[in-house]
Amino acid sequence: MTVADATRIAFHALGRNKLRSALTALGIVIGVGSLIALLGIGHGARVQVEKQVASLGENVIQIQPGTITKNAVKLGSDSVSGLTVEDAEAIKREVPDVVAVSPEVKTKSQVVTGNRNWRTSVYGISADYFTIRQWKTVKGEIFSEQDEPGAAKVTVIGSAVAEELFGEDDPVDKIIRIQNVPVTVIGVLKPKGASAEGYNQDDNIFVPYGMAVRNLVGKQTSLRKIYVQATSLEAMVKVERQITQLLLQRHGRGMNGIEDAKPDDFFKVTTQLEIAESATATARTMTLLLGLIASVSLVVGGIGIMNIMLVSVTERTREIGVRIAIGAHRRHILCQFLIEAVTLSALGGIIGIALGTGAAKLLTALAGWPTLISPDAVLVAFMFSAVVGIFFGFYPARKASRLDPIEALRYE
Repeated sequence: MTVADATRIAFHALGRNKLRSALTALGIVIGVGSLIALLGIGHGARVQVEKQVASLGENVIQIQPGTITKNAVKLGSDSVSGLTVEDAEAIKREVPDVVAVSPEVKTKSQVVTGNRNWRTSVYGISADYFTIRQWKTVKGEIFSEQDEPGAAKVTVIGSAVAEELFGEDDPVDKIIRIQNVPVTVIGVLKPKGASAEGYNQDDNIFVPYGMAVRNLVGKQTSLRKIYVQATSLEAMVKVERQITQLLLQRHGRGMNGIEDAKPDDFFKVTTQLEIAESATATARTMTLLLGLIASVSLVVGGIGIMNIMLVSVTERTREIGVRIAIGAHRRHILCQFLIEAVTLSALGGIIGIALGTGAAKLLTALAGWPTLISPDAVLVAFMFSAVVGIFFGFYPARKASRLDPIEALRYE
């Protein structure tokens, strides 16, 4: 008997009990469908996080004040205030493979225009900031390097701020007041969405660093961050090391009067690669966890297949005995029952893939959850369902092939 004959007999046997076969395959359908949908959610979340990290720009390195411990009390991040605009200028001047550098200070302020007002974050930056972050304008233009030394009272605003303050009107060349300081809007940035940390990047206002220091942040002279762009991805590790060495040379171990401290106590240098790894680690863990949860339902479906196949062997004991008595080999019996089990799981896998894909798209449409069904996930889910069929179908098939034909013929 050929494999084709065994397959035909297997399909015929399954067709005699259509409802039971369908209910048996339902466990695999639910398992595969759950696996596809949950993996789609996990992959979608990871892609979303990767997009948010990419919104930082290309080859970006961030430098921010460190954290210290005094009297066994950790003072938290940014508790060291030592980064200065001179540090940013030294990095740009002395570190090779650096394309652009921008200092950053930040304050929260109420912004007013006409009869509208909005509270938002105001950043003091250099013109290089827009190059580093790869931010473009949808209206107007960004300020230039010439606007920084003269503390020009100009600003570039995010799309969310533009909507809150101006609605449908064109904000360019309009005056807004930041802490009662009149500032001219010269540009509106393209929407960026949420950052890797989760805040709205479109709800910000950007002004030249000199203007922010002179008019907005008062006596604050230390920087919140320094943004650096390396020439290439390969150069980032080298640039990170050189920046660390330079800042240690400039500030020394006795920065802020703290002796015997590590570099991270004074400043923290983080590359975009490190940020991406940290941000996607949670998404990968979630995807793995969701996949394991869905796999449990697949195993339960496989147990259902084993149970039904054992029942089928019992019901067809006499039939098996007759076939062996007239010359069927034990491997033919094994092949037939194994094909039945694999057929149930494979059909269930195909239907489950379709339902899981549909469920993922429905979640995206109704709940707005980002989902991504990758071909790899589909292939893994289908192969997993087939393996489940083979694994849980082998024991009943082996049991059927080892029946004693004489005992089987006596069976009623």
